[in-house]
Amino acid sequence: MYFYLIYLVILLPFLAFAAWASAKVSTTYSKYDKVANSSHMTGYDTAVRLMQRRGVNDISVNRVNGSLTDHYNPAKKQVNLSMSTYGSASVASVAVAAHEVGHVMQKKTGYVPYKIRNVLVPITNIGSRLALPVIIVGILLSALVFATSETDYGEWLVYAGIAMYGLSTLFMLVTLPVEFNASRRAKKMLVEDGILSKEEVPAASKVLTAAALTYVASLLISLIYFLRFLFIILSFIRRDK
Repeated sequence: MYFYLIYLVILLPFLAFAAWASAKVSTTYSKYDKVANSSHMTGYDTAVRLMQRRGVNDISVNRVNGSLTDHYNPAKKQVNLSMSTYGSASVASVAVAAHEVGHVMQKKTGYVPYKIRNVLVPITNIGSRLALPVIIVGILLSALVFATSETDYGEWLVYAGIAMYGLSTLFMLVTLPVEFNASRRAKKMLVEDGILSKEEVPAASKVLTAAALTYVASLLISLIYFLRFLFIILSFIRRDK
Protein backbone atom coordinates (compact mmCIF):
# COMPACT_ATOMS: atom_id res chain seq x y z
CA MET A 1 0.00 0.00 0.00
CA TYR A 2 2.89 2.34 0.82
CA PHE A 3 4.39 1.87 -2.64
CA TYR A 4 1.08 2.63 -4.38
CA LEU A 5 0.65 5.81 -2.34
CA ILE A 6 4.05 7.00 -3.56
CA TYR A 7 3.05 6.02 -7.10
CA LEU A 8 -0.14 8.11 -6.97
CA VAL A 9 1.70 11.11 -5.53
CA ILE A 10 4.16 10.99 -8.44
CA LEU A 11 1.56 10.17 -11.11
CA LEU A 12 -0.85 13.05 -10.55
CA PRO A 13 1.54 15.95 -11.36
CA PHE A 14 2.79 14.09 -14.42
CA LEU A 15 -0.77 13.62 -15.67
CA ALA A 16 -1.32 17.33 -15.11
CA PHE A 17 1.84 18.08 -17.10
CA ALA A 18 0.65 15.84 -19.95
CA ALA A 19 -2.70 17.65 -20.06
CA TRP A 20 -0.92 21.03 -20.04
CA ALA A 21 1.46 19.94 -22.83
CA SER A 22 -1.45 18.80 -24.99
CA ALA A 23 -3.25 22.10 -24.48
CA LYS A 24 -0.02 24.02 -25.05
CA VAL A 25 0.64 22.54 -28.49
CA SER A 26 -2.94 23.25 -29.59
CA THR A 27 -2.98 26.85 -28.40
CA THR A 28 0.52 27.61 -29.71
CA TYR A 29 -0.23 26.17 -33.14
CA SER A 30 -3.55 28.01 -33.26
CA LYS A 31 -1.84 31.30 -32.36
CA TYR A 32 0.88 31.12 -35.02
CA ASP A 33 -1.41 29.56 -37.62
CA LYS A 34 -2.94 33.05 -37.77
CA VAL A 35 0.46 34.60 -38.57
CA ALA A 36 1.27 34.55 -42.30
CA ASN A 37 4.87 33.76 -43.20
CA SER A 38 6.87 36.25 -45.26
CA SER A 39 7.35 33.87 -48.23
CA HIS A 40 3.60 33.11 -48.47
CA MET A 41 4.42 29.42 -48.91
CA THR A 42 2.02 26.74 -47.71
CA GLY A 43 2.93 23.63 -45.78
CA TYR A 44 2.73 21.64 -49.01
CA ASP A 45 4.96 24.12 -50.89
CA THR A 46 7.46 24.03 -48.04
CA ALA A 47 7.74 20.24 -47.90
CA VAL A 48 8.16 19.96 -51.67
CA ARG A 49 10.78 22.72 -51.91
CA LEU A 50 12.85 21.52 -48.96
CA MET A 51 13.05 17.98 -50.33
CA GLN A 52 13.69 18.96 -53.95
CA ARG A 53 16.56 21.27 -53.00
CA ARG A 54 18.16 18.42 -51.03
CA GLY A 55 17.90 15.84 -53.76
CA VAL A 56 14.89 13.97 -52.41
CA ASN A 57 12.53 13.25 -55.30
CA ASP A 58 10.91 9.95 -54.36
CA ILE A 59 8.76 11.15 -51.42
CA SER A 60 5.17 12.24 -52.04
CA VAL A 61 3.44 14.97 -50.03
CA ASN A 62 -0.16 14.14 -49.16
CA ARG A 63 -3.04 15.65 -47.21
CA VAL A 64 -4.62 13.64 -44.38
CA ASN A 65 -7.65 14.27 -42.22
CA GLY A 66 -7.45 15.81 -38.78
CA SER A 67 -5.53 18.56 -37.05
CA LEU A 68 -1.87 18.09 -36.11
CA THR A 69 -1.91 14.58 -37.56
CA ASP A 70 1.22 15.33 -39.58
CA HIS A 71 3.71 12.47 -39.93
CA TYR A 72 6.34 10.93 -42.18
CA ASN A 73 5.73 7.36 -43.35
CA PRO A 74 9.09 5.97 -44.54
CA ALA A 75 7.61 2.61 -45.58
CA LYS A 76 5.22 4.26 -48.06
CA LYS A 77 7.60 7.15 -48.82
CA GLN A 78 5.03 9.76 -47.83
CA VAL A 79 5.08 13.04 -45.95
CA ASN A 80 1.51 13.33 -44.72
CA LEU A 81 0.33 16.80 -43.72
CA SER A 82 -2.88 17.46 -41.81
CA MET A 83 -5.70 19.60 -43.15
CA SER A 84 -4.53 22.47 -40.92
CA THR A 85 -0.99 22.34 -42.33
CA TYR A 86 -1.23 21.32 -45.99
CA GLY A 87 -2.76 24.46 -47.50
CA SER A 88 -1.95 27.05 -44.85
CA ALA A 89 0.69 29.72 -45.47
CA SER A 90 1.27 30.43 -41.78
CA VAL A 91 4.44 30.34 -39.71
CA ALA A 92 3.04 27.36 -37.80
CA SER A 93 2.22 25.30 -40.88
CA VAL A 94 5.62 25.66 -42.54
CA ALA A 95 7.33 24.86 -39.23
CA VAL A 96 5.38 21.60 -38.89
CA ALA A 97 5.91 20.67 -42.56
CA ALA A 98 9.64 21.33 -42.26
CA HIS A 99 9.77 19.18 -39.13
CA GLU A 100 8.39 16.21 -41.08
CA VAL A 101 10.97 16.84 -43.81
CA GLY A 102 13.53 16.82 -41.00
CA HIS A 103 12.62 13.16 -40.46
CA VAL A 104 13.08 12.54 -44.19
CA MET A 105 16.58 13.98 -43.96
CA GLN A 106 17.33 11.90 -40.88
CA LYS A 107 16.61 8.78 -42.89
CA LYS A 108 18.62 10.01 -45.86
CA THR A 109 21.68 10.89 -43.76
CA GLY A 110 21.47 7.76 -41.59
CA TYR A 111 20.89 9.58 -38.31
CA VAL A 112 21.59 6.86 -35.73
CA PRO A 113 18.79 7.54 -33.18
CA TYR A 114 16.30 7.57 -36.07
CA LYS A 115 17.58 4.18 -37.25
CA ILE A 116 17.32 2.77 -33.72
CA ARG A 117 13.76 4.04 -33.37
CA ASN A 118 12.74 2.44 -36.67
CA VAL A 119 14.16 -0.91 -35.52
CA LEU A 120 12.13 -0.64 -32.30
CA VAL A 121 8.83 0.24 -34.02
CA PRO A 122 7.57 -3.29 -34.89
CA ILE A 123 8.80 -4.75 -31.59
CA THR A 124 7.21 -1.93 -29.64
CA ASN A 125 3.88 -2.22 -31.47
CA ILE A 126 3.59 -5.88 -30.51
CA GLY A 127 4.93 -5.42 -26.99
CA SER A 128 2.69 -2.47 -26.12
CA ARG A 129 -0.44 -4.43 -27.11
CA LEU A 130 0.53 -7.61 -25.28
CA ALA A 131 2.23 -6.22 -22.17
CA LEU A 132 -0.82 -5.48 -20.03
CA PRO A 133 -2.76 -8.68 -20.91
CA VAL A 134 0.34 -10.78 -20.21
CA ILE A 135 0.89 -9.04 -16.85
CA ILE A 136 -2.76 -9.51 -15.83
CA VAL A 137 -2.73 -13.22 -16.77
CA GLY A 138 0.56 -13.60 -14.94
CA ILE A 139 -0.79 -12.01 -11.76
CA LEU A 140 -3.92 -14.18 -11.81
CA LEU A 141 -1.93 -17.32 -12.48
CA SER A 142 0.57 -16.41 -9.78
CA ALA A 143 -2.22 -15.91 -7.24
CA LEU A 144 -3.62 -19.34 -8.11
CA VAL A 145 -0.23 -21.01 -7.91
CA PHE A 146 0.59 -19.27 -4.62
CA ALA A 147 -2.56 -20.80 -3.14
CA THR A 148 -1.58 -24.30 -4.31
CA SER A 149 2.21 -23.94 -3.77
CA GLU A 150 3.07 -25.16 -7.27
CA THR A 151 5.76 -23.80 -9.59
CA ASP A 152 5.02 -20.11 -10.16
CA TYR A 153 5.03 -19.65 -13.94
CA GLY A 154 2.70 -16.68 -13.52
CA GLU A 155 5.49 -14.67 -11.93
CA TRP A 156 7.66 -15.20 -14.99
CA LEU A 157 4.77 -14.13 -17.21
CA VAL A 158 4.59 -10.89 -15.22
CA TYR A 159 8.30 -10.31 -15.73
CA ALA A 160 7.90 -10.96 -19.47
CA GLY A 161 5.02 -8.47 -19.67
CA ILE A 162 7.01 -5.83 -17.82
CA ALA A 163 9.92 -6.36 -20.21
CA MET A 164 7.53 -5.83 -23.14
CA TYR A 165 6.31 -2.59 -21.62
CA GLY A 166 9.91 -1.58 -21.00
CA LEU A 167 10.51 -1.69 -24.75
CA SER A 168 7.73 0.88 -25.21
CA THR A 169 9.41 3.13 -22.67
CA LEU A 170 12.75 2.69 -24.43
CA PHE A 171 11.08 3.62 -27.73
CA MET A 172 9.76 6.85 -26.23
CA LEU A 173 13.19 7.62 -24.78
CA VAL A 174 14.85 7.21 -28.19
CA THR A 175 12.07 9.29 -29.79
CA LEU A 176 13.08 12.43 -27.86
CA PRO A 177 16.44 13.09 -29.58
CA VAL A 178 14.84 12.16 -32.92
CA GLU A 179 12.11 14.78 -32.52
CA PHE A 180 14.39 17.53 -31.20
CA ASN A 181 16.89 16.89 -34.00
CA ALA A 182 14.12 17.04 -36.64
CA SER A 183 13.07 20.43 -35.25
CA ARG A 184 16.64 21.77 -35.39
CA ARG A 185 16.94 20.61 -38.98
CA ALA A 186 13.58 22.21 -39.78
CA LYS A 187 14.55 25.67 -38.51
CA LYS A 188 17.87 25.54 -40.32
CA MET A 189 16.28 24.51 -43.63
CA LEU A 190 13.54 27.15 -43.39
CA VAL A 191 16.09 29.94 -43.07
CA GLU A 192 18.49 28.48 -45.66
CA ASP A 193 15.72 28.28 -48.26
CA GLY A 194 14.26 31.70 -47.44
CA ILE A 195 10.90 30.35 -46.37
CA LEU A 196 11.13 32.05 -42.98
CA SER A 197 13.12 35.11 -42.04
CA LYS A 198 15.37 35.06 -38.99
CA GLU A 199 12.79 37.23 -37.24
CA GLU A 200 10.12 34.54 -37.80
CA VAL A 201 12.23 31.67 -36.46
CA PRO A 202 11.43 32.32 -32.76
CA ALA A 203 7.72 31.89 -33.51
CA ALA A 204 8.43 28.64 -35.38
CA SER A 205 10.56 27.51 -32.43
CA LYS A 206 7.64 28.00 -30.06
CA VAL A 207 5.43 25.80 -32.21
CA LEU A 208 8.03 23.04 -32.46
CA THR A 209 8.95 23.23 -28.77
CA ALA A 210 5.31 22.94 -27.76
CA ALA A 211 4.98 19.85 -29.94
CA ALA A 212 8.13 18.35 -28.41
CA LEU A 213 6.67 18.77 -24.92
CA THR A 214 4.00 16.21 -25.76
CA TYR A 215 6.76 13.63 -26.36
CA VAL A 216 8.37 14.56 -23.06
CA ALA A 217 5.01 14.11 -21.32
CA SER A 218 4.47 10.72 -22.97
CA LEU A 219 7.89 9.55 -21.81
CA LEU A 220 7.24 10.68 -18.24
CA ILE A 221 3.87 8.93 -18.12
CA SER A 222 5.43 5.78 -19.56
CA LEU A 223 8.17 5.87 -16.91
CA ILE A 224 5.59 6.23 -14.17
CA TYR A 225 3.60 3.24 -15.39
CA PHE A 226 6.84 1.29 -15.66
CA LEU A 227 7.51 2.24 -12.03
CA ARG A 228 4.13 0.79 -11.15
CA PHE A 229 5.11 -2.49 -12.72
CA LEU A 230 8.34 -2.45 -10.72
CA PHE A 231 6.19 -2.19 -7.59
CA ILE A 232 4.56 -5.44 -8.69
CA ILE A 233 7.98 -7.06 -8.87
CA LEU A 234 8.74 -5.81 -5.37
CA SER A 235 5.50 -7.30 -4.13
CA PHE A 236 6.51 -10.69 -5.58
CA ILE A 237 9.91 -10.46 -3.90
CA ARG A 238 8.34 -9.61 -0.55
CA ARG A 239 5.85 -12.47 -0.95
CA ASP A 240 8.58 -14.98 -1.78
CA LYS A 241 10.52 -13.93 1.28
